[in-house]
Amino acid sequence: MDEPACLRPPNARALFTAFTLLSLQGFGGVLGVVHRELVERRRWMSESEFAGDWAMAQVLPGPNVCNLALMYGWRQFGWRGALAALAGLLCAPALLLIAVATLLVSVDQLAPVRGAIGGMAAVASGIVAGAGLRLARGLGTHPLGLCGAWGVAAAALAGLLAARLPLLWVVAAVGLPSCWLTWLRLRRAPPASAP
Repeated sequence: MDEPACLRPPNARALFTAFTLLSLQGFGGVLGVVHRELVERRRWMSESEFAGDWAMAQVLPGPNVCNLALMYGWRQFGWRGALAALAGLLCAPALLLIAVATLLVSVDQLAPVRGAIGGMAAVASGIVAGAGLRLARGLGTHPLGLCGAWGVAAAALAGLLAARLPLLWVVAAVGLPSCWLTWLRLRRAPPASAP
């Protein structure tokens, strides 16, 4: 199934605005919000583009969503786009964090506050799980095939959750071989015909 053509942000200011708005929606993590805003709502990225960029953002050092914002912004408008996307992602939440941290210093031992923080942790887990399921939709078009892609995902989860391996080891043991196998499959695939 072919993915619909993607739109392009009109300018770096639009990137700043979009990343500011999505950062203000991302309580407990912004992966689900970023996907919804960039892929579903604004149609600035396709499912496969988002999955590829998110995979790269995951293995690079630093915060995943910041890596994604930098890569996407750079591709759209060079250094201006990268700076606009990253600034949009960080400015408003940083100001909110300073305000909330200032408030929490005086009330963090109160039982209702501790209960609210615990409840937010559960919501954050659900947001991450939902985003993971949305990303899984793109596995059907992966060069390793659906079973191969799910096998790689299962091996990574087993390494992280069951064996409790450090992320770097899982990337080396599962990620690098799967990248190599994907590259081999792509080399063997016939070239795509021009539309």
